[in-house]
Amino acid sequence: MNIRMLGTGGAFSKLYDNNNGLLEHNGFRLLVDCGISLPKCLYDRELSFNDLDGVLISHIHGDHVGGLEEYGFQMMFKYKRKPVLYIADTLIEPLWEYTLRGGMAQGPFNSLEDYFDVRPLQEEVSYTIAQGLEVKLLRTEHIPNKQSYSFIFNNHFFYSADMKYNAPLLKRLVDQGIDTIYHDCQLETPGAVHASLEELLELPEHIQRLTWLMHYGDTMDQYRGRTGFMRIVERDHRYEL
Repeated sequence: MNIRMLGTGGAFSKLYDNNNGLLEHNGFRLLVDCGISLPKCLYDRELSFNDLDGVLISHIHGDHVGGLEEYGFQMMFKYKRKPVLYIADTLIEPLWEYTLRGGMAQGPFNSLEDYFDVRPLQEEVSYTIAQGLEVKLLRTEHIPNKQSYSFIFNNHFFYSADMKYNAPLLKRLVDQGIDTIYHDCQLETPGAVHASLEELLELPEHIQRLTWLMHYGDTMDQYRGRTGFMRIVERDHRYEL
């Protein structure tokens, strides 16, 4: 299994694009989130939506779902098939009603299921989405009263959505066998709705050594060499997991 981040930036990043990943396993390509910048990122890499086997959504913010309208339209009208959408069951209605319906409802097409092969996921349940590829959703805290989920892949790779700092959770996951952590990181303090770099530097050394930083701002270059034992996820690099 490997991952290639098509973008590594936060919601306001212009240098690094939205934090969206391409997870590959035995020829299966899973897009992890589909933000506003994602369609252009695919185009720049000579990839298309038709090259994807599915998309997994963490939560409903534009830098994570803003590319879904084009994804759905392209697959319907250009490629003539429904793409597979893996999404928490609690996010299905709000994704359609509050994000996609305004642009996508037309004629007989008036639901998320008209555009996507929707695969509802429940939190804390392991799902096999391809041979040898499992995912489990964890509810993690981001914005008050808005559901947001992070992911565990194959019981050893933790991929955070946007989440507040939660040291007890990270320690528990490592104790349970997680050996790689991709964590969103707000470089400046306070972190507010993200973990800040200052907070993540409080983690014990053995957890820092497992942790890679993503979803950062455009000032990242100023922080190189200042991230403790944690490493920076670089856009377009392919990492073995």
